[in-house]
Amino acid sequence: MTTLSPTQQAALGQLRDLTNGGDDDVAVSMLESVDWDVQRAAELIFGSVAPPAASDSSSAAPRIASFEIDDSEQHQPVVPRNNPDWSFSFLAFPFQLLSSLFRFLFGFLRIPLPRPFAFNLAFFRPRRTPPRGDGGADRWVRELEEETGALCMSASSASGVDAAGPSTLTHRGATTDRKVLPDFMLGTYEEALRVCQRDFRIGCIVLVSEEHDDVPEFKRTTLTDPALVRLLHANDIVVWGGDVRDREAYSASLKLQATTYPFVAFLALQPRRTPRPTSASSSNSTPPTLTVLSRHQGPPGSATSPATLAAHLESQLLPRVTPFLARLRAAQHTAAADRALRSEQDRAFRETAARDGARIEALMQADARAAREAEAARVAQEAEAARLAHEAAERQKRATQRAGWRRWTRRALAAEPEDAQGVRLAIRLPDGARVVRRFADTRTLTALYTFVDAQLADADAAEDPEESPAGHRAADVERAMEEQIDEAGAADAWWGFQLVLAYPRREIPWARGTVGGIECLKGGAQLVVHMLATATHETAADGESDDDGYVSEE
Repeated sequence: MTTLSPTQQAALGQLRDLTNGGDDDVAVSMLESVDWDVQRAAELIFGSVAPPAASDSSSAAPRIASFEIDDSEQHQPVVPRNNPDWSFSFLAFPFQLLSSLFRFLFGFLRIPLPRPFAFNLAFFRPRRTPPRGDGGADRWVRELEEETGALCMSASSASGVDAAGPSTLTHRGATTDRKVLPDFMLGTYEEALRVCQRDFRIGCIVLVSEEHDDVPEFKRTTLTDPALVRLLHANDIVVWGGDVRDREAYSASLKLQATTYPFVAFLALQPRRTPRPTSASSSNSTPPTLTVLSRHQGPPGSATSPATLAAHLESQLLPRVTPFLARLRAAQHTAAADRALRSEQDRAFRETAARDGARIEALMQADARAAREAEAARVAQEAEAARLAHEAAERQKRATQRAGWRRWTRRALAAEPEDAQGVRLAIRLPDGARVVRRFADTRTLTALYTFVDAQLADADAAEDPEESPAGHRAADVERAMEEQIDEAGAADAWWGFQLVLAYPRREIPWARGTVGGIECLKGGAQLVVHMLATATHETAADGESDDDGYVSEE
């Protein structure tokens, strides 16, 4: 109740005083149905207003009233009231008559009724039987089938799972003359309205009250009329009904403002009526609203007779409502087709985007892989160039150092006299020059190799140093050479050449021995300097190599 405005709370207090208490939720629902008019709500509760005269629906066009769905009271419990005390009602009848007279006079003169006076008059009004809170439409349809001996027509509902099917009673020997009832929907009243809105169908609401004498005849004649039932079924009209003693039907009667029973109302979606439409576009953009197309209440002999209802449907309601509902269905189908088309286009776009993304990703990965490979190749090439440059620098460094050793040995051996006695050895150098020198048998092979090594020194070099690169003096030349051989790890790695006997061809490798210890050198010999491959590159010899590794003498 905290959501009510001060004016609405005041109206609720007046109605509570008039009805001597009661359920506030039911009172709020009643006031909402009459736009918070306390006088009209009290008249509906106490039944002091005469029912409207039944009009010939075939001669006058039905009045279309705006109808809005309100499900706030669908699941609210109803507080039971005490049964009326008829003895007390008989005694209070004069006061009730006086109350009605005063209410009529005050209402006619448009004078507000004082609250204390209204409370005193309301004290003498009888209480009504509260609505039942269980069973609903399902129980009412079963009772209707048992009372009329008819069965609901079996029809496939096109409204889906929300629209309940016909009665669960099984047909017992169906015959052609068996009475049938409309295919009542077994859901709630609000569910029936939702089906009408969702599927763009016409709704038929049937309300009855067992306290009215015309209801049994209405059930036997109107609800079981074959022509009316076929007409309802052929036009796919949603039929819902109930007794106002039940909670759902009672709530529906309040919302539909039903005061006389039996009561039949037809409703459907209609264009919303705006008081001042600014333009045609604004009027067309207004969504349709659920509207009560016509109300039929009263005895079944006139307003609620099957002939009257059928004539009203065929001649007025269906021709006026069906085209608009057809346009709504067509618009719904068009919108569904557009949504399906957009969904298909979106799906195709997503698939194309996914394929393009995968292709772009593959190209990007290929480009990245190629870039990585190119970078790796560049790095490897730079590393290889750096390695080659380092090796060339090392070779140049070793060649420079080796050239320095050779110039030192040449200066150290220049002052050393040749042996007077010894073997005579003719040595052919790589550049074709021939050197002859005698070596005593006691001289070491180190002295022989040192002499040959000194002959390989560059003739155009500057002055020969007095000391070796390692600081040796001329007297220590052989010891210095053997130390260098030990540091190099191999004799060939240090000397860079080998001495080979010219004929027969025989290698004379360096060893820690004497010249006299070499058998092939006894008596003299002709030796050829065979430069090794690494040493050849380091010294840049001009000679042309033969297949056997010797340097040609020609």
